[in-house]
Amino acid sequence: MVDLGQEKMACNKSFCSNYMLLSPEKAGLIDLVCFLFSSNIHNRKFVDVPKGTKMPFAPRWIIFLTVLAQILLRLVAKPLAWLGNLLEQWLNLLHMNTNIFVLIYNLVTGQVIGIPDKTSAKYLSVLAFLDLRQDLDENIAAGDSRYNPHLSVMAAKVAYENKAFIESTVTDHWKMDFVAFYDFWNDYQKKATTQGFLFRKDENTDSERIVVAFRGTSPFDTLDWISDVDLSWYEFPGLGKVHAGFLKALGQQKLTGWPKNLIQIFGGHDYAYYTVREKLKELLKKNDKAKFIVTGHSLGGALAILFPAILAYHGETSMLERLDGVYTFGQPRVGNEQFGKFMEDQINNNLLPNYYRTVYCNDIVPRVPSDNSVTEFKHFGTCAYFNSFFKGKTVDEVPNKNYFSILWLIPKIINSVWELIRSFIKGCVWGSDYKETGLMQLLRVVCLLFGGVPAHCPPDYVDSTRLASTELYGTGGSSTEGKTKNKWATELDPLV
Repeated sequence: MVDLGQEKMACNKSFCSNYMLLSPEKAGLIDLVCFLFSSNIHNRKFVDVPKGTKMPFAPRWIIFLTVLAQILLRLVAKPLAWLGNLLEQWLNLLHMNTNIFVLIYNLVTGQVIGIPDKTSAKYLSVLAFLDLRQDLDENIAAGDSRYNPHLSVMAAKVAYENKAFIESTVTDHWKMDFVAFYDFWNDYQKKATTQGFLFRKDENTDSERIVVAFRGTSPFDTLDWISDVDLSWYEFPGLGKVHAGFLKALGQQKLTGWPKNLIQIFGGHDYAYYTVREKLKELLKKNDKAKFIVTGHSLGGALAILFPAILAYHGETSMLERLDGVYTFGQPRVGNEQFGKFMEDQINNNLLPNYYRTVYCNDIVPRVPSDNSVTEFKHFGTCAYFNSFFKGKTVDEVPNKNYFSILWLIPKIINSVWELIRSFIKGCVWGSDYKETGLMQLLRVVCLLFGGVPAHCPPDYVDSTRLASTELYGTGGSSTEGKTKNKWATELDPLV
């Protein structure tokens, strides 16, 4: 049997100044009860903190509820993954046979039915069936202030797909240069858990842009959802407290943390931060005028903003000077107030230009982990907030910042009903490209009482960037005025 102290020492934490790491899989009923009623939390098996750490009741209560939620998510992990795989296979089978009627006809007549190949460029994820759009909006050209946000959200959406689909989209639909797709290693989970890809536009010109897109939270992967709600953190001198799960996904080393130059002792794995950094250096060296953009949706958004954060932490000023923008969509909170100030300093020193954190309406993920005096997680930077009429504006804080509020229950339900109605008329208002898929409409019906889930899905974020005013992303987001094809944003009052 492994001693508790030896087990905790197996992961070296000398690289940070403080830490709190939660392991729900180690939490037993007695341990949870003792945690709730004892301020000396160091003795609990599922809590890894410096020896002698004590905690008052309020934060213990929040951690208790969070750990319970994580335990429940772990319990449904296998059936949810099985359900997701079954749904994905079924949707692809229907897609390859046109529709259910053709599928039945093929079965009755004995004709060959296409068997979905997960590595094929024609194979789609469940999220892709929520939004089948692959092409960029032809009405948003390079030079338009909405171009980079729109390109970024499309890249963040496509990041959920397999390598063949991504490469086909980049080369055949966007007419750009596909660079690489990666399955990044997680040193803590000892498996590849993070995905991302790189592509570039206008290669070898003054306007060359290299785009890095990280994959976000997979809807049927409970480990991703556990990471989103986890309250574990590491604290670094000068940097502040940062979400532990996101750091691990980005490539933090179990023994050495964040060494500037990675020395791989146990194998040649690809770690997200280090692999992307070296690839960018290689590409940027070929063109002095080239710059790069980082993007991601959900968990991918957290990784997208942490990437330049670690660059700054390592003093990679020359690389940050080539950064053209960071565009995140539905990004969860990643650090505390000190971390936010560290990043604001980078913004003020022009080392983090064009950081836009886009939030659509009642999306639940940007509202976790909670922002309060107990958890200390906080957002920073420019927030481009869109209501359910796709009217965008910049805000210091989104409405209902922590989501779970009794006062907002009825307004959120009313808004969900409106979004369901809207899903049937969008195509008539803005054109067929905005028509919602049946699966997205079904999700809105199922989640009428919990609208934060469909609000987190890519379709509303894609629509938001397309229908945004030209000024929102163009002048630091200081105005909502400007050209827009969104009549609802100018003629109707928002519900939420």
